[in-house]
Amino acid sequence: MVRIFGITLPDDKRIDYALTLIYGIGWKNVYNILKSVNIDPKTKVKEINEENFKKITDFIEKNYKIEGDLREEINENIKRLKEIGSYRGIRHIRNLPVRGQRTKSNARTKRGKRKTVGALRKEAWAKLEANKSASNQQSK
Repeated sequence: MVRIFGITLPDDKRIDYALTLIYGIGWKNVYNILKSVNIDPKTKVKEINEENFKKITDFIEKNYKIEGDLREEINENIKRLKEIGSYRGIRHIRNLPVRGQRTKSNARTKRGKRKTVGALRKEAWAKLEANKSASNQQSK
């Protein structure tokens, strides 16, 4: 097992997949990295020597913002949008979709579990009535 930037890369996986486990590095970036350090994307992690890992880490440090630095930058950008009161910042504050998605029928991931307001369904209403009558009989 090899550790790069605090991420343990699995030995039995290909290097192109293993590098995508690092936050901020996607498939396109992986192929650019491997091409620049002359490593075949199909090789397994366990087949790559320490010298090549050193080349990969040096190249990533020079050319990409990853892991904690990237997360920090994203959070700073969101904080800035909130402070200036932009539309996107307000959507972040209210925990609603930011990029123009509809919210009437979707956006459950962002908004959370449905909260029923107003009328109850027939089954719930019947259950509520049954509970009331049972509690009235017990109190008598």
